[in-house]
Order: sequence, then structure tokens, then C-alpha cells
Amino acid sequence: MGKPLLGLSMMPETEFVSAVLPLMQSNSIEVLEWSFDTFYNTEEPEWLSNLLDFYAENKRLIGHGVYYSLFDARWTARQEMWIEQLKKETQKRNYNHITEHFGFMNTDNFHQGVPLPVSLNSKTLQIGKDRINRVQEAVDIPIGIENLAFSFSINDVKEQGEFIYKLIEDIDGFIILDIHNLYCQSCNFETDIWELIQLYPLEKVKEIHLSGGSWQKSIYGKKPIRRDTHDDAIPEDIFTIIPQLLSQCTNLVYVIIERLGHTITTQKERECFLNDFSRVKEMIEVSGDRLEKKRIWHKKEINLAAPIEDLLLHEDQTRLTKLLFDAVDEAAIKKEKFHYFEPEKWDLEMINTAQAIIKKWNPY
Repeated sequence: MGKPLLGLSMMPETEFVSAVLPLMQSNSIEVLEWSFDTFYNTEEPEWLSNLLDFYAENKRLIGHGVYYSLFDARWTARQEMWIEQLKKETQKRNYNHITEHFGFMNTDNFHQGVPLPVSLNSKTLQIGKDRINRVQEAVDIPIGIENLAFSFSINDVKEQGEFIYKLIEDIDGFIILDIHNLYCQSCNFETDIWELIQLYPLEKVKEIHLSGGSWQKSIYGKKPIRRDTHDDAIPEDIFTIIPQLLSQCTNLVYVIIERLGHTITTQKERECFLNDFSRVKEMIEVSGDRLEKKRIWHKKEINLAAPIEDLLLHEDQTRLTKLLFDAVDEAAIKKEKFHYFEPEKWDLEMINTAQAIIKKWNPY
């Protein structure tokens, strides 16, 4: 199989393009990842279209979805439209695969932001499989799911790997393992990062994300909270485990570095970003070739029935999102009764963090 290809999550901002220009000029970006649905309602500038087309024509373009919302308990017109636009996008460009995030984004009023975790049970698994099957039915390329950076409890953190494995089983999907997401979990729940990594079926990992983030002050006077904000350098703790990851993820094909486009503004930040890229590149170079033969993926036959919905779960998701948006006291949220969620098991600090995340993306 050779070594994994190293690339970037492409951002359209001028600052980002300026920072990565040296990498483009030296042909160092072996693969591009594009969050295609961020431009569903926006026209791409010509230079960006040309760049994406170039990578697509050379079979070096991978797609990353943000807004599908895999675990919405109701099947919505918005999701239907997302699928239709995905079909057009994959007909327009040759993507090697498509990935989406674990979690849900309630779509009634709070449509912007990051996915929130779901309660891990047979009903949410059933809904998740239905939603991922609809994506797979729409395209003839493999589908992967990315682990989430945020959880309400350590139990959710520990169960996520097996849950994602069950989610992708029927479609022969894969895992996109975001290492900074796991780093956030390890910091916030004081757990060894490698222990968390081992809870994932590493043979299913086809893509790895590397990024940095920031610290949020604890309102409870404890340790600061790690946030997946994609606005800083890759932490040194992550660099120390990359060699081990490269050796154990035997079906790894892509390593993608992420950074928000408007966060590389100074010369120091540019140098730091390029240095991170060089360090990862060097680690891949010395990692040795993979011994396994390249896996041949075949699309499985999918028989879609009517979309699975659960109105009680939808009620839970809507009410939880509103409670978080309204900044209801964390202790009061822990006492709330839900059909599926179990807030009594949640960490107060994580409830507060969820409130901060939702406020950041919905300031009005």
C-alpha cells in the first residue's frame, strides 16, 4: 500500500491560501480535503474551483461533510436537500470518499454550530444506520464517520468507538479518526489518550485528522477545558503518538492537517503551521510502508424503506438544545427528565462547555 498521503483541509480564506502557498508551490500537498457542504449555497471562486478540479482529476480529492446531522431523530427536508446536493457534487467532481461527523445538530432553530453527542442506544444506532445508508445509496464511493471532540460523560467517550464501528458495519464504511478530538477527551476526562485510541477498531481507520485547539477557563475552578477550535498548533502530546498511530492504523491512506482559514495571520503563525506540516511529513516518511494489500471496496446493495424517526428522541434533542442555548443552570439540567438522555450522569463542566459552544455559533 505504501505510505499514507499527507494533505490539508482546504480553506478559502486569503490568509490560509497565503500561508499554504509554499506547500502548493513545492507540490507537498499530496491530497486535499474539501468541506463541500460549506459552499452549497455559495458560488466557489474560480481559483478554488480550478484547484479542487485539479486534485479531483488526479484522484487526490476527498470530501468532508459538516451539516448533514447523522442522528437527527426526524428526517427533514433539509437533509433530503443535502443528499440531493451531494449527488450533484459527486457528479461534478471525482471524490475518493466522503466523510461526516458523529452526533446531531437540532435543525429547528439552532442550525449553526457543531454536532452534539447522542445517547448511545439501539434506537439512535437504528436512526444513524438509516441516515448513513441514505448517504451511501446516493454515492458510489466509501463513506466514513469522524469521532466527536465533545461528550457529556466519560462513558460516552469510551463507548463511541464501538458505536461508530456498528454504524459503518452494514455499508463497509470506515473511521476517520480525529486525534485532536481524542486529545480533548483525554484532557477533559483525565484519561490517557492512547487508552482512548485503543477503544477504536484501528484496522477500520482510513483517514486521520490532526489539528490544534484552545483552552477554556473552568467555571468550577478545576483544570481548564480543552476545546477543538482548530486555531493553533498541533500539541506536542499528539506529535509523540503519531509514530505509534502510523504503525497501528494498518489501512491508513490519508493524513489531513486542519486549521481554520482566518487563524493564520502573523508570520509566526505561518511558520508554526508550515513547521507542523514538515514534522508530520517527516514522521510519515520514516514510518515504513504498509504490508497489507490495498482493500478493494464494493458498494453493498441498499434497500431503503421510509426514513426511521423517533418523536420522543426528537423532543429530547430539541429540549436539550434549547436548555443549553438558554444557559439554564447546569445543576438544573442534570435534574431534567428525558426519554433517552441521562443528564444525571453528565459532567457539570461539560454541560457548561456545550452551552459555550452553542452560544459561540448562535450569538443572537
